[in-house]
Amino acid sequence: MVHLLTATGAVFAMLAMLAAVDEMWSLMFLWLVVAFFVDGIDGPLARKYEVKTNAPEFDGVLLDLIIDYLTYVFVPAYALFKSGLLPGWTGWIAIIVITFGSAMYFADTRMKTKDNSFSGFPGCWNMVVLVLFAIRPSFWVILVIVAVLAALMFIPVKFIHPVRTERWRFISLPMTLAWTVFAGWAAWVDFHPESWALWGLVATSIYIVFAGALQQLIPARQT
Repeated sequence: MVHLLTATGAVFAMLAMLAAVDEMWSLMFLWLVVAFFVDGIDGPLARKYEVKTNAPEFDGVLLDLIIDYLTYVFVPAYALFKSGLLPGWTGWIAIIVITFGSAMYFADTRMKTKDNSFSGFPGCWNMVVLVLFAIRPSFWVILVIVAVLAALMFIPVKFIHPVRTERWRFISLPMTLAWTVFAGWAAWVDFHPESWALWGLVATSIYIVFAGALQQLIPARQT
């Protein structure tokens, strides 16, 4: 049942892609937020019910990576390209860098650190693109953000896993839940510029992006 729950992410990815093809961006992001929520709960459920022992016929890690590439990378990259936020050659640069770099990162055996964080930016382009849709900066700002995050995929800067990184989890988990609520609400109101959800998105995104690097700079207290 846990594997079946994980596999629903592929359905949500297809629904998001169909919405994206019709340029129904708010609906696309709503489906991606649903997929993001499923991705957040299936891991703890898999560990709780020991799927590696009780359902070893299916590789849950591989299944999760396939769906993550669709929902975290492929669909958001397409949206960024077709939305007009990156005109002309900038859009082509972005989708090539995002899809190629993320494919290599997802196959990198060094992507996880000892404390279950990520080594390098974990290819969460769904979160990045959603925030870009919400705040709509200039295309040069977007291009710089894409370039920096793509480079950070292969630089050993730590990014937290909001569920599995134990340090500061009492802050990280509520922050991620709040981000999910803000993201869903922002998409629901079609990214209205006066919505309070936009400010919440920016604030929670700043924490999620920089928390891991701060943990590297601030040594953990020895117990």
